[in-house]
Amino acid sequence: MIFEASDFIFKVPSVVARARRVLIKPSASYPLPYPVTTSAEMLAAIIASIRRVSDADILLLEGTSGGIPTRPIYQALGYNFPRVLTLDVKDCIFVEVDNPLPKPFAMPTFWVPNVILSSDYLITVAPLKTYNSSGSFAVKNLLSLLPSSKYQGESTGGWESLYNLGIDKVLADLYFTLPFDLGIVEARQKFAVKQDPSDGDIEEYDKVFVGEPYETDREVADALGLKIGYLDLIKSAKVELGT
Repeated sequence: MIFEASDFIFKVPSVVARARRVLIKPSASYPLPYPVTTSAEMLAAIIASIRRVSDADILLLEGTSGGIPTRPIYQALGYNFPRVLTLDVKDCIFVEVDNPLPKPFAMPTFWVPNVILSSDYLITVAPLKTYNSSGSFAVKNLLSLLPSSKYQGESTGGWESLYNLGIDKVLADLYFTLPFDLGIVEARQKFAVKQDPSDGDIEEYDKVFVGEPYETDREVADALGLKIGYLDLIKSAKVELGT
């Protein structure tokens, strides 16, 4: 669904009322405000909506390239929410999870934080970013849930080994392996990334996209006229699975 950002009021799905633990994945790899990262205002709206229907534990989980601690980033971004636990991917216990696709595109398994598996409802919240006629939305936001220490290749940080396999294939596999319930793309502004991921041009857009993560990313891509490789791969896998 597409909303005008100026009129947007977030309401969590009714199923959240039965959740005991809700995990929110923001885009928070840099200590720079929206639209580089997910805004504290959007997270506050989501948290408030959850609290209106549930006393569930609420977790924020993010990881960074090279294992840079997330706590200073959370603080710089104003992620100071009462009764919300802020977690760093690198401090989690990792478990190896099978990709449920009969024919994985690139990754038969992923190492993921075990706290994801023990959460009842999963939300990915990302700003709208474009780069080189492509984009980074709700599904790609899941990449930094993977421990960079296990996927850094020959360098000292990041997810180079995954990019070497073809990042669109990896993202398609990750989408099916980590079935997030809700995807939100905060598009009050569009951020056109230049060479540095934290540097780019900002354009007003006044939109919020909300829905199942694949459907949300598809709506964003269609609205912007972008061809996103991982979306086409996910679509083809869904056809094969009959979903």
